[in-house]
Amino acid sequence: MQKRKTILDLQRMKAEGEKITVLTAYDYPFARLMDQAGIDMILVGDSVGCVVAGYDNTLPVTMDEMVYHTRAVARGVEQAFIVADLPFLSYQIDVVEARRNAGRLMQEGGAQAVKLEGGCNVADTIRAIVDMDIPVVGHIGLTPQSIHRMGGYRVQGKQDQQAQQLLADARAVEEAGAFAMVMEGIPAALAAEITAVVGIPTIGIGAGVECDGQVLVIHDILGLCDKYSPKFVKRYADLAGTIRGGVEDYIREVRNGEFPGPEHSFK
Repeated sequence: MQKRKTILDLQRMKAEGEKITVLTAYDYPFARLMDQAGIDMILVGDSVGCVVAGYDNTLPVTMDEMVYHTRAVARGVEQAFIVADLPFLSYQIDVVEARRNAGRLMQEGGAQAVKLEGGCNVADTIRAIVDMDIPVVGHIGLTPQSIHRMGGYRVQGKQDQQAQQLLADARAVEEAGAFAMVMEGIPAALAAEITAVVGIPTIGIGAGVECDGQVLVIHDILGLCDKYSPKFVKRYADLAGTIRGGVEDYIREVRNGEFPGPEHSFK
């Protein structure tokens, strides 16, 4: 059995040009399957609010919910590096709250690192959490917790002023002590430029192929979420049809008296 991935492994992968693979997971079965498949990093994302709970955005997700889902994922993982999202209002109020909640995701949830959204505006928060010896992943570009300020899920960094701000954000996240950063919804050329100038791994989602790694939502790549279909998503399977078909077969057999048969019954 391979040993658990660490921050040092991820940093080495960037240095050697080896791409880092990341997917989201929110429960034990999916975490176990993707860990067995060899995924490098699992993100317990606050996207759980959209793809599992059915919310329109990530804002309603609570700390207790994130701890619950992180704990479930951790039980299914032996090799992948686990990162858990700090949800809305868990780190924006003050540094004390941010440190406490980051600690909860590690102590109660079993995460190896936490992720929070923002650039220059959260540098002090990142620094405070890192000072507790809690590894931090940054998140710049399209930050879903800021959708109302951004006017929706819009690509960031198309204008020169925005691009310069994202470069400053990336530098601030690195200087504050984050060991990696997610870059979401930004032009591929800008993502490539940022990847070249920072010394920490960049994980792209809708940010082109030049990032050091890629992350997608597991429900999106398996065809299990039909609420939306972003341009950057590639569907690798259509499990919705398979699951729906299995349920329909079960309904038919129960109604027809075919199930349970003798092989499923006790004497």
